[in-house]
Amino acid sequence: MLIGALTFLMAATPVLAQPSEDDKLNAFFKNYLDKYSQQQPLAATQLGDHRFDNLLDDISPKAREGWLALTEKTLRELPRQVDYRKLPRNGQIDFEIFQHNLQTQIWETKNFQPFQEDPRTYGGYINDSVYLLLTQSTLPKETNIANCIARMAQISRIVAGAEKTLTHPPKPILETAIRQNQGSIDFYEKEIFQLAGDTPQLDKLKAAAAPVVAVLKDYQKFLERPLMARATSEWRLGKRMFGKKFELETDAGITAGQNLADAETEFAHVRRDMYVLARQLWYQYFPQQPLPPDDDAGERETVLKVIDAIDQDHGKPEDLVLDARATIERIKAFIRKRNYIRLPDPDTCEVIEMPEFRRGNSLAYLDNAPPLDPDTHSYYAVSPPPSDWTPRQVESFLEEYNRYMLQILTIHEGYPGHYVQLAQAVRVPSLIRRVYQSGVYVEGWAVYGEMTMLNEGYGDGDMRLRLMELKFYLRAVANSILDYKMHCTQMTDAEALKFLTEDAFQSEGEARLKLIRAKQSSVQLSTYFVGRMAHYRLHQQIEREMGGKFSLAAYHNAVIAPGSIPVKYLPELVRAQLGLPK
Repeated sequence: MLIGALTFLMAATPVLAQPSEDDKLNAFFKNYLDKYSQQQPLAATQLGDHRFDNLLDDISPKAREGWLALTEKTLRELPRQVDYRKLPRNGQIDFEIFQHNLQTQIWETKNFQPFQEDPRTYGGYINDSVYLLLTQSTLPKETNIANCIARMAQISRIVAGAEKTLTHPPKPILETAIRQNQGSIDFYEKEIFQLAGDTPQLDKLKAAAAPVVAVLKDYQKFLERPLMARATSEWRLGKRMFGKKFELETDAGITAGQNLADAETEFAHVRRDMYVLARQLWYQYFPQQPLPPDDDAGERETVLKVIDAIDQDHGKPEDLVLDARATIERIKAFIRKRNYIRLPDPDTCEVIEMPEFRRGNSLAYLDNAPPLDPDTHSYYAVSPPPSDWTPRQVESFLEEYNRYMLQILTIHEGYPGHYVQLAQAVRVPSLIRRVYQSGVYVEGWAVYGEMTMLNEGYGDGDMRLRLMELKFYLRAVANSILDYKMHCTQMTDAEALKFLTEDAFQSEGEARLKLIRAKQSSVQLSTYFVGRMAHYRLHQQIEREMGGKFSLAAYHNAVIAPGSIPVKYLPELVRAQLGLPK
């Protein structure tokens, strides 16, 4: 009788399912992300988590020690809380991505001092903290404006922290921070009200903006005078530090030295291809002039003269945004006709003029919808030439971004490049992959698309467009070479400019901007080439393997399906998507 009663009770008691190892990993990551977001409200906003939009980070040294402590504790606890061996392969990849990003954060925190040496660090708190609420939040408009006002009241604290903490920044970095802070002043004087639009909160917004403008004008004097007087730090990383950072940030299974060797080999190949095209275009532009000799000097002269002739077909600086918009529909129509890839529906990408506080490094960028708020807009931002440039510098800039090059730029930033790929990446099931996106994958996909679109017939075989595509790709290859040599050797400004203008056929304006960018960043310029080679080689392998069964759209959809993962995982995940053996 007792046995029967026990059997009945056991049968009646529900058996609670034990969480899978995947569930444990997801719960552990969500718990970490919640603590991270509470510590760093700006980072939470950038991810699309709007719970802390009325707050700004505590950036005191003690608080920043707490950031590091959380990262180190999370790294220690990860293998204790989640058994890697019990995870399915996709879960193991997520585990590895999470673990690697924690390790990278710890190394970079211990080896770099952005709060002491990079005044641009404070720009995000001053600008993006408010700008993103008005441009990339699906919360009600009145809520976003109220949060803007709350954050603006805290900007004086951020500026005070900057003035107390900044020590001896590298001069090139400080010069950009000065220009961007002037853009910040303009933002709080004018642009913020344009973004807010017609609102009953306008008076409160103006009242909140006025003291910010005053604080930033005083901050401008601090940047230009006492801080500039002590801007003496070295911007070069050196070979050892660059190599370690390259290994961590690319996570591609190659060293900085190997990538340099690959880039130098590819550089010679691309230049030769450009000469072949320029030679065919020569008589279209110079029918009465003999082709220069085919020695090194003659090849360079041929390419430079043909590029210069193509460059004259450009728009006006005030029309750059309109010209970029005009290229989009033509490119999208080709993608649909060729069945190149599935396009996002609905399309939420807008072309805008780049805010002045974000200018200084490049002509364009894609501000994609954040992973935790993917239904908001993405922005393809285009920058006009700097306002303090001479007419000749402006003309050089416009020549660099002629009507053909602008199409390549739009392919890269928008379709099928960053916008199309990232619109998928922010919707993958894995939260870890949505949050941690590989810059090598992202930039590599965009550069790969430039070539592949033309290979598939975009432009109807126009050799001018192909020459511009090769020139744009040569820039990506040159980026890797420049990145390495600026940080690992004593390459001078003059040597760098000669390399970019004479060897890589860049205009003086573009070359000078790239030189500034190389000094202000490290490794990021290498991501374009590293990623492009990974994407290109995989395409070759899969198409050769599948033969007549290869479908371009199926392949591309398989490539973007896993999200912006480190490229070392791409072969196995694409093969799984396509049902191919590993």
